[in-house]
Amino acid sequence: MSTKKQKESFFWTSYSDLMTSMFFVMLVLFVLAIALLHHKVVEIETIYHATESQLTKIRRLEASISQIDTLYFEYNEEYKRHTLKNISVEFEPKSSNIDDIDYLNQYRLLQAGKSIVSFMLQAKDSIPDAEYMLIVEGQSSRDSYFDNDGLSFRRALSLVNFWKTNGIVFDDLPCEVIVSGSGISSRFREQPDVEGNKANQRFVIHIIPKPGNFTNVKNSE
Repeated sequence: MSTKKQKESFFWTSYSDLMTSMFFVMLVLFVLAIALLHHKVVEIETIYHATESQLTKIRRLEASISQIDTLYFEYNEEYKRHTLKNISVEFEPKSSNIDDIDYLNQYRLLQAGKSIVSFMLQAKDSIPDAEYMLIVEGQSSRDSYFDNDGLSFRRALSLVNFWKTNGIVFDDLPCEVIVSGSGISSRFREQPDVEGNKANQRFVIHIIPKPGNFTNVKNSE
C-alpha cells in the first residue's frame, strides 16, 4: 500500500473513531440531561404537592374556627374575625381587677373560656396536627395615663388568671397562650375612640391557626 493510501486510511479511521467518541459523549450528555430534567420535574412536583398539602391544612384550620360556640362568639365582617357575643367587659379607669366586671358577665366569660377549650378538643380530634395561638390582648381607653401599656397587659393577665382559678387551662391542648397589652395602639377598638370611652377598657381574644403562616385572625372583645 502506498504511503498516500496509508495516510488516507489512517485519516478516515481516526475520523471515524472521533465521530464515534463524539457520538458517545453526546449520548451520555443527552441521557444525563434527561435524568437531571426528570429529577427537577420530580422535585417541582414534590414542592407542588407539599404546597397543596399546606394550603389544604390552612383551609381546614381556618374553617375549623367557624365551629366555635356561636352562643358566645360571632363573626365580625369588618375586621374579619370573631368577637365575644353578649358579654360586656369594662374595667374601671386605671384598674385591672376582674371584679370590676359584674357577676353575670364573669359567668359568661367562664362559659366563653370553656367553649374555647371545647373547640380546641374538637379540633384536636378532627385535625390531629392542628395548632392554634390564643392571644389575650388587654386594651385601655385613650387618655393621658402614663402606664396604659402595662395596665392593658395586666387586664389581659387578669382574665387568664381568672380562667385558671376556675379550672380553665390550655396546657394539654394544641394551643399556645400569649398574654399581651396594646394600650391604645390596637386598630380593633370601640368607636368613638376618645378619652373616657370605657368600652376600650377591656381585653380582646384572638384565636389564630398556626400552619406556619398566621393566615386568619379570630378575635373577641
